[in-house]
Amino acid sequence: RPPAGGSPPTGPRRSRHAVLTMFYEPALGNHGLPHNPLKALVAPRPIGWISTLSPEGRPNLAPYSFFNIVSESPDIVMFSSAGLKDTVRNAMATGEFVCNLATRDLMDEVNITSTPLPSGESEFELAGLAQAPCRLIRPPRVAISPCALECVWIDTVEVTDRRGRRAGYHVTYGEIIGIHIDDRFIEAGRVCTDKLQPLSRAGYFDYAWIDTVTSVPRPR
Repeated sequence: RPPAGGSPPTGPRRSRHAVLTMFYEPALGNHGLPHNPLKALVAPRPIGWISTLSPEGRPNLAPYSFFNIVSESPDIVMFSSAGLKDTVRNAMATGEFVCNLATRDLMDEVNITSTPLPSGESEFELAGLAQAPCRLIRPPRVAISPCALECVWIDTVEVTDRRGRRAGYHVTYGEIIGIHIDDRFIEAGRVCTDKLQPLSRAGYFDYAWIDTVTSVPRPR
């Protein structure tokens, strides 16, 4: 009920008060839980399923859940690796990598390719995945993946904390120069994200996927 002499509300009101039941400082790890909850809070996260070639021509494939697009025009993507793994070293050495779309149907294969194999052994073979050629770069893409981004390496930067201490993570940036899209997922001139069902990571060993999309126009 509006106050006497006042005007009624013009729209629905929602309480913005939240009941906070815990607080912790990440540097202290004092959350009191059996596992770090951070990655369950920053979720879902897209999975960069990155394929590369070694300088000797050996294919490599690995998933990275610290992955996203950074900008458009230029079209830049990034992925972050704990340590200088084969994917990062290959991208730096050859100047090329591919971001293959991980989907719900490929969840098992994505997980298998996270296996820490000895350098030089093929995750494609381990997961039973066929390779397909790219158009503009040498590394292969995952043939069964419905989308792939052909990328040229730009830079790899080691992350430091606020005190300048090295964190052991390396962020790799690449520019997208070619894009493959399975025609089955294009309808009325638009890519159907809900039909692609992109796979993402949550916390712990949890995965999620997009199967529902709602459009909300921006206010003017």
